[in-house]
Amino acid sequence: MIHFTSSNHIQLLKNGLEYFPELERAIDHARHEIYLQTYIYEADQTGLRIGNALKRAAGRGVAVHLLLDGFGSKDLTKAYVQALEDAGVDVMFYRPKISPWTFKRSRLRRLHRKLVVIDGLLAFIGGINIIDDYNVPNNDPPRVDYAVSVRGELLPQIRASVRSLWRRIAWSHLRRVEVNAMPAIKQYAVGSMRAAYVVRDNLLHRHDIEQAYLKAINGAKSEILIANAYFVPGKSFRRALVMAARRGVSVRLLLQGKKEYLLMFATHAFYSEFLAEGIQIYEYRKSFMHSKVAVIDHEWATVGSSNIDAFSLFLAREANIVIVDRPFAENLQADIEQSIADGAVQIVADSWARGNYLKRFFSWWVYLLVRMVTGLVIQPDRH
Repeated sequence: MIHFTSSNHIQLLKNGLEYFPELERAIDHARHEIYLQTYIYEADQTGLRIGNALKRAAGRGVAVHLLLDGFGSKDLTKAYVQALEDAGVDVMFYRPKISPWTFKRSRLRRLHRKLVVIDGLLAFIGGINIIDDYNVPNNDPPRVDYAVSVRGELLPQIRASVRSLWRRIAWSHLRRVEVNAMPAIKQYAVGSMRAAYVVRDNLLHRHDIEQAYLKAINGAKSEILIANAYFVPGKSFRRALVMAARRGVSVRLLLQGKKEYLLMFATHAFYSEFLAEGIQIYEYRKSFMHSKVAVIDHEWATVGSSNIDAFSLFLAREANIVIVDRPFAENLQADIEQSIADGAVQIVADSWARGNYLKRFFSWWVYLLVRMVTGLVIQPDRH
């Protein structure tokens, strides 16, 4: 169930260039508690910068809780983690056992969300890990990604979410859970933006993010613009996009053109179907695109950590913000449009149909591999 609140102020932050200075500033102004939960934490220039801010906060008595995914942050050295802990930062890893010699369902259920909550008054949510924008292969331009800062009535929900997960992991590690002495907050209402905090977990919110997307797509009247890095939608999602296109809605997809992993080639399996229905596909090839955002009808928008694939929609812990606000949506859409203009190539139906035989054949084999792997750990798509 998605619950909207109406008194929020949400600011769009593009890339680490805008996000990390805001995050560091917020950490330096923290007075009581910090919860930071992320999939990837790299001890590069950016990671050291944020880590030093966390150490400074812990040094002045702020309770700092850092939760990292065991696989995404597997390259973080024990020495660096120890340095954080020695400075007073409380560090835990979500599912740290990642042995390749055992295949268990839990190995694929990762902490993929990127969330920070400070003093119960400010949150950051999006797709940006703690990693430098320029930490990309081949000295490419910085990756494209988004986050938002959130103040307002959503904060109690967001804070409760991060605290609940922290406590659950602490109990599983047989660690004592500290109770932070936070002053009572009398007023959360800040601004007038309507928004909802939407998560995907393995308990009560298994399909919330997918359902939020489907409801918006099924209700679209004029335009759907999706920018998503790992796009391998299930049947229900594909059908919703096709039906929208058939009723005259302009549907455009901005997808990753540079393939980081073999399984990303599964995205190509649906190109022919989408192009035949008039859905426009653009591949971002200037650099790596890590975006997980969408804008519908110039009013509905979402920013978060969830890709549109089986991993995000059925396995990982994710967090998105859904915003119903025309100025915010138009600002995000303008930025996506700029990425299309500056670094994307449109996939044309005729040329895709005439060529790319090997690519199309290979993509279906990769897609079948994806379905086989995910089918071992989730129920089949029954939509």
